[in-house]
Amino acid sequence: MPRSQPTPDAVPTVVTTRVRIWDLPTRLFHWLLVAAVIGLVITGNLGGNWMTWHQRLGYAVLALLLFRLMWGLIGGRWSRFSHFLFSPRTLWAYLRGQADPRVAVGHSPLGALSVLAMLALLAAQVGTGLISDDEIAFVGPLAHLVNTETALAATAWHKGWGKTLLLVLVGLHIAAIAVYRWVFGQALLPPMLHGDKRLPPDIPASADGWPQRLLALVVAAACGTVAWWVSTLGPAW
Repeated sequence: MPRSQPTPDAVPTVVTTRVRIWDLPTRLFHWLLVAAVIGLVITGNLGGNWMTWHQRLGYAVLALLLFRLMWGLIGGRWSRFSHFLFSPRTLWAYLRGQADPRVAVGHSPLGALSVLAMLALLAAQVGTGLISDDEIAFVGPLAHLVNTETALAATAWHKGWGKTLLLVLVGLHIAAIAVYRWVFGQALLPPMLHGDKRLPPDIPASADGWPQRLLALVVAAACGTVAWWVSTLGPAW
């Protein structure tokens, strides 16, 4: 009787489940910031009376950035800075495809750099807008705190290099989303809509219940109040 052939080892089944990664406050922040930046670019290019809306949207971005700063300390697990500030060694390992896959549960090391760069540049745009002075019709509410040369330099940056770099970063962000979708087969946008990713069940989820959402509402109200207060410190931009 012929000897039976050994059966090949069965391929292990990878069990995944829906895990809440992006809490609702983080998702709302993201899409409100997208809308505000689009509005800022449009109103800034139109100029004229549209600069009133440019000013209002600038204050909105100030409030959003303050909220993200706070939420990065007390928000959902994967929205906290402590979970997407990576060492250069981890970043290098990720770029070579040798990092633990769990480093990309929330923001990947490369994505984290993009997020931090975007937040930093937006903060610079808001800051320069607050002290800008175009010597025609718009003066930032904090322009009186700096000398004329500084105000003019801030205006030049805000309208020149700052705007250009922001558009470049936005373009790179969109390109990265497309590359991850069509090259690596990873859809990054859906989790930012519904908050969940399919992951191994041992991955801890972000807290996203009503207590966290009410806390986010209180933080957002405080940040909005600060932005409004800043707007009262001087004339419009």
